[in-house]
Amino acid sequence: MRRGLAIALFVILFAAVGYLYWETLPALQSLKGETPEVSVVTQTLGDSVIVVERTVVREGPRPPRVPAFIVFAGDTIRFDRVDMYERMDRELTAFTYSHTNSWLMLKRSTRIFPQVEPILAQKGVPDDLKYLMAVESNVSETAVSVAGAAGLWQFMREVGREYGLEVTATVDERYNIRRETEAACDYLKKSHARFGDWMTVAASYNGGLNGIARKREQQKQSRAMDLQLVEETSRYMFRILVAKMFFEHPEDFGFQLAAEDYYPYIPPKQTVFINASIDDLADFAARYGLSYAQLRRANPWLRDLKLAAKTGKTYEIIIPDLEAERNYFLHL
Repeated sequence: MRRGLAIALFVILFAAVGYLYWETLPALQSLKGETPEVSVVTQTLGDSVIVVERTVVREGPRPPRVPAFIVFAGDTIRFDRVDMYERMDRELTAFTYSHTNSWLMLKRSTRIFPQVEPILAQKGVPDDLKYLMAVESNVSETAVSVAGAAGLWQFMREVGREYGLEVTATVDERYNIRRETEAACDYLKKSHARFGDWMTVAASYNGGLNGIARKREQQKQSRAMDLQLVEETSRYMFRILVAKMFFEHPEDFGFQLAAEDYYPYIPPKQTVFINASIDDLADFAARYGLSYAQLRRANPWLRDLKLAAKTGKTYEIIIPDLEAERNYFLHL
C-alpha cells in the first residue's frame, strides 16, 4: 500500500515538472542566441521524491571563427600561422563579450561614419581606416583617454597642433569631426608614404612613426605584423581587423539591431561662418533658437561660454536641425 502511494506521488510530481517545462519552453526559445537547458534536482526522503531546485541555463553568443583571410585596405591578411590565428581569435572573443561598448559603437556608427567617409575618400585614404576610430575612441566624438588624448581619432594635444588643429582654452579642434579627420588623414598618408603598408600604418598610429621604423630596422622586417611589438600595439592591429568584421556583420557576434536602434545622422540646418570672437555663446545660440547645451552638443569643439577667435581664421559653427530631429524620433 505504502509502495503504491509512493509511486503515485512520484508520477504526479513527474507530470507537474513536465508540465512546467513545456509551458516555459516557448518563452525560453524566443530569447535570441540562447539555448535553454532545464535541470531538475531531486531528493528522496523515505518513499517520497521532492523537487529541490529547478535551474535554467542559457547559452550566450559565441565568437565568430577566425577566417582564412581578411582584405583590409586592399591588402590580403592571412591567418595561416599559429601566432596570427591566436591573436585574431583573442580579439574576436573580446569584441563578442564586450557588450556595452560593442553595442554602443554599432549605434553610433550610423551617425559618425557618414561624416567621416567622404573625408577619407577626398583625402585618398582607404575607407577601412575608419575602423581605427573603433579602437581609439569606441566611435565617440567626445572620448578622452586617461593620457589626455581626445576625440574620435584620439590626438594628444601637441600632436594635434603639429597636424594643424587648434587647441586652446575656448577651442579644441580635436573634437571637430571634419578638422580632426583631415588631420588623421594627413598622419596616415605620411605614414603610408614611409611604410607602404596600411597595417603597418595602423600600427604606427598606436606605436608612433619613429617607433615602428626603429623596430623594422632592428628586426629586419618590413611588415608590422611580423614584428615583436609591445602588447598594446600588437593587439591594436588585430582589433582593427576584428572591428571591420564586426561593423560589416554584427550578427556574427551575436548582435541583432533593428534599423531604429541605430543613431541617425541628421544633417545640420545650416553652418554659420564666424571670423570674429563671440563673447557669449549662450546669446549666440539663442539667436538661432538653441540652448547653449544644444549648441555644444552639435559643436563639441567649443570648450567655453565664449569663442576667442584667432586673427584671420574662419570657424564653422553647426546649427542643428531640431525640427528634423523631433520628426525623426516621433516617427520611430
